[in-house]
Amino acid sequence: MPYKESETVKLYYSIGEVARLFEVNTSLIRFWEKEFEILRPHKNKKGNRLFTQEDVDNLRIIYHLVKERGYTLQGAREKLKQNKNDTVDNAGIVHSLEKVKFFLLELKKEL
Repeated sequence: MPYKESETVKLYYSIGEVARLFEVNTSLIRFWEKEFEILRPHKNKKGNRLFTQEDVDNLRIIYHLVKERGYTLQGAREKLKQNKNDTVDNAGIVHSLEKVKFFLLELKKEL
């Protein structure tokens, strides 16, 4: 399961925390920020990126399209422009199913 849910809810996440959630390099997060308009993290006075929960949710959608579904960056951008709500629903369903799978695998280990 590539996207790990954070144990605590925070107002802002650092780029390192976000990269760990998705098990990717910070450079990929910065690259996607340039490629997708829906990613606009705040920057503090030092220039550090601060991601909101909405940014993390948008990254989960991008991750789903690019890494899990195999979309090109252009294809993912077009998919988000055409019907973002449908894409969000699909990504949410996949995420929920992954959580159920993880739970069931853990349960199987205990038996």
